[in-house]
Amino acid sequence: MRFPLSLTTSLSTYIAGKRLRGTQKFPLVMMLEPLHACNLTCTGCGRIREYKDTIRDKLTVEQCLNAVDECGAPIISICGGEPMIYPELPRLVSEILARKKNIYLCTNGMFLRKRLQDYKPSSRMFFNVHLDGLEETHDLCVERKGVFREAVEGIKHAKANGFQVCTNTTIYKQTDLDEIAALFEYMRGLDVDGHMLSPAYSYLAVQTKEIFMSREDVHNKFRQASKLLEQYSIMTSPIYLEYLRGERELECTAWGNPTYNPRGWKGPCYLITDAHYATFEELMGKTPWQKYGPGNDPRCEHCMVHVGFEASAVLGANRNFPDSWKMLKWQFTSPRNGISNPQYGSGLAG
Repeated sequence: MRFPLSLTTSLSTYIAGKRLRGTQKFPLVMMLEPLHACNLTCTGCGRIREYKDTIRDKLTVEQCLNAVDECGAPIISICGGEPMIYPELPRLVSEILARKKNIYLCTNGMFLRKRLQDYKPSSRMFFNVHLDGLEETHDLCVERKGVFREAVEGIKHAKANGFQVCTNTTIYKQTDLDEIAALFEYMRGLDVDGHMLSPAYSYLAVQTKEIFMSREDVHNKFRQASKLLEQYSIMTSPIYLEYLRGERELECTAWGNPTYNPRGWKGPCYLITDAHYATFEELMGKTPWQKYGPGNDPRCEHCMVHVGFEASAVLGANRNFPDSWKMLKWQFTSPRNGISNPQYGSGLAG
């Protein structure tokens, strides 16, 4: 299985309940940013640039939990910034798990090895480590040497102590897909549980525009990626991957992945900021959703990022039997335990 049974069951039950009640718009994954501060300055990241005036602001645990309860999403992606520098993260994680939610704790891995003792393994939690390539490439992307090695040590330590670990890779125009295959091969040797993929989004605050892709670029890149990476345990849904390859259309469902941070509920989405709302109800009710998405807003024209379209893939599959069968087969068929290819080596230079 690509995902734990507890996550699959809770998500399926949640969606079925919303459908039975006739709810049209509802969140699947809540993006929780307890702070925006980070120890890195990744080239393609808009967060530290967009929120530079409030970079030191933090939510309280109570504010975070109230937002989790208000939103009701079954999956919480704790992100930022770098969440592992949030002082009360262990308590926050414990409280969210006590609510029977599923957590993806997104991290650059720099503090994973040092602070792992603050957490307990759970089938409801993944450490989601961001890796954009092997050592030289990744360290270049995050603008600091030694980050890849420390992230790898953190992954090894987490797996040795019984934690679930996945990786998250952003695909840019210059990304060498053979290198990403080599990265996944190396991660397979560390018994990593799976890999998430998404094309980069061209943040307005990021000045290095040449690293981002047009819609046509994304199609071409992910057609290549599918051929190279299908042997690995990709945690990106097959329907969303078809969209990335240009084989089907999906509607932007940014409301499926709402973001809460020190300024409030971020509207309309994780990537674009036109307003912040005090409550989740205001975000859902006051955001003019029809004005966003490809063809409606120029900022959305080349966006194909998972936070905008993965929810559409999941929700669409629940109304279409062939897609539902495709998702079911995908969930229960994982190539994770395949044979490693020694030609890729360790992934570490020197």
